[in-house]
Amino acid sequence: MLFLASHHRVVPQVYRQLSAFSPWVPAQHLDALRLRYRDNARKTLWFTGELVRILHHLESAGIEALPYKGPALAETLYGEVTQRQFGDLDILILPADVPKAKATLLGLGYPCEPHLRQHVEPAYIGSGCGYVFHSPAVPNLLDLQWRIVPRFYSIDFDVADFLERADETILGGRAMRTLHPQDLLLVLCVHAAKHVWVQLSWLCDIAQLTKSRQLDWNAIQDEARRLGIERIVSLNLLLAHKLLGSALPPTIQKRLREDHSTSVLADEILPIIQRSAHYDTESIPYFRLMMRLRERWQDRARFLCRLAFTPSVSEWSAVQLPKPLHPLYRLVRLWRLADRLASAG
Repeated sequence: MLFLASHHRVVPQVYRQLSAFSPWVPAQHLDALRLRYRDNARKTLWFTGELVRILHHLESAGIEALPYKGPALAETLYGEVTQRQFGDLDILILPADVPKAKATLLGLGYPCEPHLRQHVEPAYIGSGCGYVFHSPAVPNLLDLQWRIVPRFYSIDFDVADFLERADETILGGRAMRTLHPQDLLLVLCVHAAKHVWVQLSWLCDIAQLTKSRQLDWNAIQDEARRLGIERIVSLNLLLAHKLLGSALPPTIQKRLREDHSTSVLADEILPIIQRSAHYDTESIPYFRLMMRLRERWQDRARFLCRLAFTPSVSEWSAVQLPKPLHPLYRLVRLWRLADRLASAG
């Protein structure tokens, strides 16, 4: 039980539920769960302090920043940062602010990855989605993002729109901006899909959001349609319904009747969640799944094209080309992918 609760990052939820039935729960199991719950509470409070500190420095540098998972999500959904399990911070900024934000965080003593040559960084900002910053106390402390997912996924959220629609929450005694609930729902659905739902906590967050907020489902569906992620959103809500009993909004019920592929995908995803195992996100089955999650052939074609021709950190590290020859990195990318496919065959 403890392994599963930790793997799926639902220790606070499991502890809260089992504590209500403590006379019927073996004492050693509840005690072990209580220790894990208290350890998580200490970590979340520390992360909250770090988030407040980081936001202060980013704002002092004139950088608009949106924390959207971690403590901000815990406070938004559960009313208390200790009631959600998380292991890092996530902050969204505009792409134009990335160099200044990176310099600010490096100045605080947080080293970052990936390590890139200076003339490669603009290309990485154009195709990647974030830098990971570490602290002496916690590796992978902060994911500083200017995209929700890398460009090749072909889900083109606009951070400027997020900033314009941002909501406000109180965290660590101060007001801070975070994603509007309707933007948050779409982002959480895409994040869970990207990682193939291997953690139940992502569906718990989605279920909690749907019941704790008055959401405009017509507006959500319109934006999902614009982004080409209607199937991803419907699939998340169907999985949350099947596993957690959350209600299906009428617009989603209608969508499920129209797109039978969503139910087929749900039946395939449920065993993956139940296995509680790692899913190889560099494998051919993964990329096939990502294509099947898209309802429009244009999005599937764009996904394949960007996947084939968008250079990544691996290409920039494997071959060092002078700046005038950077367009050749697309051919390097294609060659490396072909080599990987040949090896897999």
